[in-house]
Amino acid sequence: MSYYKDTKIIRYSHQGVEHTTDIVVEEYPLTLFLEGKEFVTLLCSPEDLEYLVTGFLLSEGFIKSSGDIGRLRIDEKKGVAEIELKGGSILAEKLYGSRTITSGCGRGPVFYNVKDSMDTMVLDKEHRKTEYQTIISLMREFDDRSEVFKKTGGVHSCALGLEGKIEVYHEDIGRHNAMDKVLGHSVQKGLDFDRCVVLASGRISSEMLIKAARRGIPIIASRSAPTVLAVQLAHKLNITLAGFARGRRFNVYSGFQRII
Repeated sequence: MSYYKDTKIIRYSHQGVEHTTDIVVEEYPLTLFLEGKEFVTLLCSPEDLEYLVTGFLLSEGFIKSSGDIGRLRIDEKKGVAEIELKGGSILAEKLYGSRTITSGCGRGPVFYNVKDSMDTMVLDKEHRKTEYQTIISLMREFDDRSEVFKKTGGVHSCALGLEGKIEVYHEDIGRHNAMDKVLGHSVQKGLDFDRCVVLASGRISSEMLIKAARRGIPIIASRSAPTVLAVQLAHKLNITLAGFARGRRFNVYSGFQRII
């Protein structure tokens, strides 16, 4: 399956009317069945689905590591992912049916509660420092990798930077999905999260911040803006939150002590 496909269009401009083709991004529904029960449907890009499912379960708090997954089978034609957890999931049983629509784009119902942040680890005040130039270099490399966006203009990007270079990069129609893919891939690679920087193309909302916080990631940098709630949570959890990272500048909203 592909991120996009060619579509016949008619283009109108001051020069007239032209029959041509355009590259349009795919939107793919993936329904997760947990322990045999329909759980949630993610609207996503049809690539790297195993990383997406693993990252979703991690970032939503249903598992603590990829080792908690006993079985994961994905049927791409049917758009179904069947998941069995080792020892089952008491949390999942409690949340069946309690679905909430969040501010996420390209995403179906998710399980989300701001109070979840209360149980998230507050990072150490002296936790990992990063140079200003490192963030600038990472964002430059991040922008250069946005191949699907350059072709379609219809996806978000997310990456994990470590020691000044990008280790994991994914794109998706949803910024939450892109981050989940990065987290799922990074867990399977065994990356040390507390030494990493999250790079994102889209808005940093409270949901995005909590996803990073749950993995102990100390720094988030985005090309776009944060929300007020994300900034408040970043202060509470001692996470460095940077926005509008473009060219040779960015704004830091919290965790100022980490940027050298």
